[in-house]
This record gives sequence, C-alpha cells and structure tokens, in this order.
Amino acid sequence: MGATSTQTRTAATFTCDQCGASLVFDGVRTRSCPYCASPNFVERPPSTDQPDPIFVIPFAGDAAWARRALARWLGSRTLFADSAVKRGTVEDVRGVYVPAYLYSAVARTEYTAQIGEHYTETETVMRRDKDGVERMETRTVTRTEYRPLAGRHVGYVSDVIVSASVGLSHTELARIEPFDMRRVHRFQPALIAGWITEEFSRSADDCRRVSRSDAIDEVGARLRRFMPGDSHSDLAWRTTVEWESLDPVLVPVYVFAVRYRKDRPALRVVINGQTARATGKTPIVWWKVAIAILLLAAIVAAFVLVFREPPP
Repeated sequence: MGATSTQTRTAATFTCDQCGASLVFDGVRTRSCPYCASPNFVERPPSTDQPDPIFVIPFAGDAAWARRALARWLGSRTLFADSAVKRGTVEDVRGVYVPAYLYSAVARTEYTAQIGEHYTETETVMRRDKDGVERMETRTVTRTEYRPLAGRHVGYVSDVIVSASVGLSHTELARIEPFDMRRVHRFQPALIAGWITEEFSRSADDCRRVSRSDAIDEVGARLRRFMPGDSHSDLAWRTTVEWESLDPVLVPVYVFAVRYRKDRPALRVVINGQTARATGKTPIVWWKVAIAILLLAAIVAAFVLVFREPPP
C-alpha cells in the first residue's frame, strides 16, 4: 500500500496600520499595502467571524494588461489635471481580490407622477423689427398637457455589488463597475491562489443597508425609463424589498500607486481586473481652472456685446 503525503499551505494575515485593511497573502510576500502603499503590516491570527466567500469573479488580465489600461487612463486626463500625471511612474501594482456582497431582492413599488403629452398650437404675435416697425408674426408653439398617473411596479433587483472592504470604499468600487456576472464562479481556493485577498471588514448588516439603498435607486431609474408620454415630472415612489439575498463575493481589482511628483503623495488608481475600467482622484491645478473660468467669462461678455439687440 503506497503512502500518501499532504501539503498544507498556510496564508499569512496582515492588518495595515495606515488604512486598516486586513489582507491575506497566499504564497505572496510584500512589504507594502496595495491600497495606501504603507509598509507597516502587523500579523495577526485569522478572525473566526469572517464570512467565507461563496462566489469569485476571476481576473481577466495579467499585470501587463493592467499597466496598458493604466497608461490609457493616464493619457486621457483632462486639461485641468497636473501635467506631471501623464508622465508618472508606477511605484507599485497589486492585484487584489476585494471582498464584497452580492445583493438581490424582490422590489415592490407604489409610484405617482405627472405625465406630459405634447401638442402644438398656432399663435400670432406682434414683433418689432430692427427699424422699429411692428409686424404681425405667426408661429407654431409646442405646449405640454399634464395628467396624473399612479400605479404599482414589481421587479427583481439583482447583481447589486457593495464593497465590504475598508481599503476600497463602495463609491470607489462603483466607479469601476460593472462586472460581468456571467463569468462568476463558485469559490474555490485554487481560483485565488497566488493573489492578495482582503478579508471582509465591513459588517453584513452595514452592506445590506447600502445595497438596499442602491436597489431602491435602481428601481427609480427603471421607473423613469418606464414612464409613458412625452415627458414626466414629480415622480415619487415608495419601495419595499422582500426575499433579500446577500452573498459574499470576491471581485478582481488592480491597485496602482503612481508617483508623479516627489513632493506629493502617490496617486492611487484602481482598475477593474475584468474590464480594465479605471478610476482615480486626479490632482487638479487650480490656476488652470481659474484661467479657464476667466476666458469663458470673457467669451460670454464678448458674445453679449456683439449680439445684443440695439435699443428701440
């Protein structure tokens, strides 16, 4: 009978003193936090109250793929950004599986609105030309008639993702969405082997409240698209959610630290590890903004002077 040997690989858990992110390094060693570039980590035993992920969205590209996405993002910065950003150098890049919750629910909504229907009328008005002569002028105008509308809407809200990370806020994660949920996998340790994985550091109840708010906003967006007529106003709705589901999921994110000036902190750029969508807080040069405002004001003033009507 042959002998069987088993190898067990233990993952080290670290907490960043700077931003508080709890990170698990499975077969990876680093001395800097991927979120804030802090070199200070404190190893601690794994927490027993951390949820196990149920799903994982795998990375679609490697570090070179992410660097190309970063180069495109840096090259597309606006006129008002610090010009040094486009020439910035990458100090660090990390692929991180960020903890999140996948929310779904049945949403029942009661709504009211004013629905506008356009119609045209012909009217006659008195106009004075540039020589001061009054003339009758006929024109066609569009008017809107409003009528009240009330109803109920029942729908299923799914694939709402909310960050469960203290290192990456929900707002930042939302800026690089969406993720392709058709490529989601049931969690297996092999899918995240070799990558940095952050522990779940926000409570499920807190994430549920944020997810519920996002779901209600999504219902509002659906109602706006659903409204009949040519226009609508005073849309109001009240939504209750039922059959809520909240599943732990790991989402792929690349985090870059870009050094663009020696006397400034590194610029953090976050990239969707599946779609390459990027976000970052671009440093703005305010004197450029001031000059643009002055130029715009001068153009508007010149336009008014040239095209204003002469006095009668």
